[in-house]
Amino acid sequence: MARRKKSPPPLDLVHLLPSWELALRAERKSPATVKSYGDGVRKFIEWTGTADVPPVLDKPTVNRFVSELLDAGAEAATARSRHLALRRFSAWLVEEDEADEDLLLGSKPPKLDRKVINSLTEAQCAALLKACKGKDLRDRRDEAIVRLMLETGIRAGEVCDLTTDSVNLTSGTVTVVRGKGGKGRVVPISDQTGRTIDRYLRARRAHLRSGSRDLWVGDRGKTLAYYGLHKTLKWRADLAGIPNFTPHVLRHTAASRWLAAGGSEGGLMAVAGWSTRDMIDRYAADTASARAAEEARRLNLGDL
Repeated sequence: MARRKKSPPPLDLVHLLPSWELALRAERKSPATVKSYGDGVRKFIEWTGTADVPPVLDKPTVNRFVSELLDAGAEAATARSRHLALRRFSAWLVEEDEADEDLLLGSKPPKLDRKVINSLTEAQCAALLKACKGKDLRDRRDEAIVRLMLETGIRAGEVCDLTTDSVNLTSGTVTVVRGKGGKGRVVPISDQTGRTIDRYLRARRAHLRSGSRDLWVGDRGKTLAYYGLHKTLKWRADLAGIPNFTPHVLRHTAASRWLAAGGSEGGLMAVAGWSTRDMIDRYAADTASARAAEEARRLNLGDL
């Protein structure tokens, strides 16, 4: 009687994960991407221990993991991110000859909910800027950041990564050296935004880290990281009476304001750092009806 071939033992994902993260860094993936991918795999490993299932990267196991994430109340975007991390990890294991086959090939991620994120109104934008008014370094820094984000739609992470060399007030430009996907771009700024940045830079000269290349300096001699940016802008939004605020709202607002002012979609894509037009629909969905109504009034097609 022929003996049944034993299945190979599950891969030691815990010990292979650091090697994958090293490979991601070598590919110049952003720190945020490396963290997101690593967190996705770690959550999966933790779940297999809790659910008492083998940590195997195959479709039934990963589908169950994603399903239980959603059942537990996770956002579809979070579940999709976890699924993507496992897909990429599985593919890397095959590339590195750690696995014979990619069992997640063809595995489909959960569909994303199409949420409408409300942009700030012009009154709210004015209130937020007013909440930043003051002569302290922090006031001038926050006003410069808010104006920059409202005008250009620059990402919060890109704001934090700016250096003193990124800003050219003579030409009225800010250079994002490495945006999402490793793509850089030059973003034009108005004289009003340039003036607030200049005012901040003059106040910055007296800071403990005035010699630092980091553009934005924080309290107690520190630079401004993402957590600090989120915290200070949330505080300003609370002062302005703006509920449910996150820095990401400023990116949505910038996109809506650009289109409402008659800016082209191609120009918006270039400034915001988008490679596909789909992002325009996603970021400016809340004001699409208002823009369509304004366009209809301007076209006046009922005048027959």
